Amino acid sequence: MFGLSLRGFTAPWWFLLALAVAVLVVVYLLVQRRRRRYVMRFTNLELLEKVIPKRQNWVRHVPPALLAVALILLTVALTGPTSEQRVPRNRATVMLVIDVSLSMQATDIKPTRLDAAKKSAKSFTEGLTKGVNLGLISFAGSAVVLVSPTVDRKPVADSIDTLKLGPATATGDALNAAMATIESFGKLLTGADGPPPARIVLMTDGKKTVGAEPVEVATRAGKAKIPVSAIAFGTDYGTIENEGRVTNVPADVETMKEIAEASGGDFHKADTAEQLQKVYDTLGEQIGYETKEDDASRPWLMLGTLALIVAAGTSLIFGQRLP
Repeated sequence: MFGLSLRGFTAPWWFLLALAVAVLVVVYLLVQRRRRRYVMRFTNLELLEKVIPKRQNWVRHVPPALLAVALILLTVALTGPTSEQRVPRNRATVMLVIDVSLSMQATDIKPTRLDAAKKSAKSFTEGLTKGVNLGLISFAGSAVVLVSPTVDRKPVADSIDTLKLGPATATGDALNAAMATIESFGKLLTGADGPPPARIVLMTDGKKTVGAEPVEVATRAGKAKIPVSAIAFGTDYGTIENEGRVTNVPADVETMKEIAEASGGDFHKADTAEQLQKVYDTLGEQIGYETKEDDASRPWLMLGTLALIVAAGTSLIFGQRLP
C-alpha cells in the first residue's frame, strides 16, 4: 500500500519499540488468564452469567487490541518510512535540436514532415515541467541557436513556428552547438552539486551531408554526461522533388541509433505524426520528472492516531474508562 521495503526506513532502530508492544500484549494475555482463573472460583455460575453477560467477553478485548494496533502503526511512523515519489525537476537543461533540411518537405507524413515536427515539438515544449530550462536549435547546412535555455516556453514555441527549410544536413555541427550552449549555460547555474543535468533531444530525418561526424560528437557528449535522445523521423518511402528530379529520403535509423548509444542516450523511431507525438510525450515524462526517496511516515501516523482515537472511544463506550 505504501510502497515500502526494508531499505525504505531512515531510522529502523525504532522498530525495537515493537518489542515493548509485544511485551504489553503478553502481559495483557497473562492478566486475562489470571483473571479467568480467579473468576472460575466463583461458585454461583448462574449469578456470574447475570453479572457478566457472555456477549461482553469479546467486546472488552477490542480497545486493547486497537491500542496495540495504534502503537504498532505509530512505531512504524517513527522509523521514518520512505517511498519513491515522482516529482518535477527544478534544475535541468534541455536543448531541442530540429532538422530543417530540404528532406523535411517530404509528404510521407502529412501534411509534411516539417509541419508534423513543428506540431509535436510545440506540444513537447508546452508540456515540459516549468523547472526545466529549454533551448532550441535548428539545422540544415549549419546550426543556429534560436533560443538559449530558458524556463520561458513562449520564445521556444514562437521560434518553432518560424522554422524554415534549408539545403544540406549538418547533424554533427548541430550536436556541437547544443553541447556548447549547454556547457556555457551550465557555468551560470553551477552550484554545490555542480552543473544541472542536461540532455539533447535530436530530431532528424536524413543523413549528415556536411560538417562534423555526428557519432564522434555524440561520443564526446557521452563523456561530458550529456546524453542524446535521438529521434529518427520519417518512413523508408519518403521522397522529395527538386527541379523535376525525385529523390528518396528515408530516415537514417542506423546513424541515430549509433548517436544514442555513443552518448548514453536513447533511440526512438517515428513513422507517423502520432508516433512522433508519443515519443515527445515519453521524453517529456522522462526529462521533466525524477524519482526521489521521500518521507512516507504521514499515512502511518494518521492511521496510528485514528486507531488510538477509536481505541479510546470504544473503551469509554464498553468499559466507561480509557484503556
